[in-house]
Amino acid sequence: MTIRIRELEKVYKLGHERVVALGGVDLDVNKGEFVAIMGPSGSGKSTLMNILGCLDQPTMGTYELNGRMTHKMGPGRLSCVRNEEIGFVFQSFELLNRQTALTNVMLPMQYSRKHWLTARKRAKAALKRVGLGDRMNHRPNQLSGGQRQRVAVARALVNMPSIVLADEPTGNLDTATTEEIIGLFKMLHDEGQTVLIVTHEEDVAGRAERIVRLRDGKIVSDNPTKSDPMHLQWVKAHAQAAIAQAEKELGEPSAHQDANANHVADADVHVGASTAEEAKTR
Repeated sequence: MTIRIRELEKVYKLGHERVVALGGVDLDVNKGEFVAIMGPSGSGKSTLMNILGCLDQPTMGTYELNGRMTHKMGPGRLSCVRNEEIGFVFQSFELLNRQTALTNVMLPMQYSRKHWLTARKRAKAALKRVGLGDRMNHRPNQLSGGQRQRVAVARALVNMPSIVLADEPTGNLDTATTEEIIGLFKMLHDEGQTVLIVTHEEDVAGRAERIVRLRDGKIVSDNPTKSDPMHLQWVKAHAQAAIAQAEKELGEPSAHQDANANHVADADVHVGASTAEEAKTR
């Protein structure tokens, strides 16, 4: 098991006030899983991701990464874990504007004191892996938003981490580019990479194999995507909106509308089954 969290709590003190960001979270993530983490603002998503990325420590509870307890590690060891075992992808890319794509991707290996030739070779391979073999010498301002995020993904992969943590990786991208980036994460998952994505977007979460939902610092549901009730409700609403738009544009039913109607019917069946299953477990 790659990630094992038990009774995790994170409490902040603001003057005399005690703010509970996470309250008793249990979470397991197996090697090679693709997990989406969702929840409204203030639900604890960012706090959880910071702890998963060893950027912060819990107030109570345990976080086990690849069989090792992170709360027992000192600052130096945690820094090595962040650099070598965790790949980070951020909404705003976090690239150095004066550096080329290649040198941006080389940075994590320079921090871990890899030989320059080794770093350069692996950075080139990582950029080719994300489809940017012909953009290595371009600076970020010479790249599109999607290309910049691909550079960020290559940087996350270059040290061959055990997990990739992506915090709203499509938040600054248009629909077509979002599809490209999520397709890239799906490709990494298919190759056996463990991927966790924080997102507000149901269509992005729908590409994962599992959706974990947080509210008020607690996990309120943890389901395979195909049986997650909230996602299935979104699929139904999305299909109904597409049907309504097609009717407005064409003025009569079409094969496209029939296909969307089938999606609505399928969603109804799955939502009903999920609701019934939840009722049994109560």
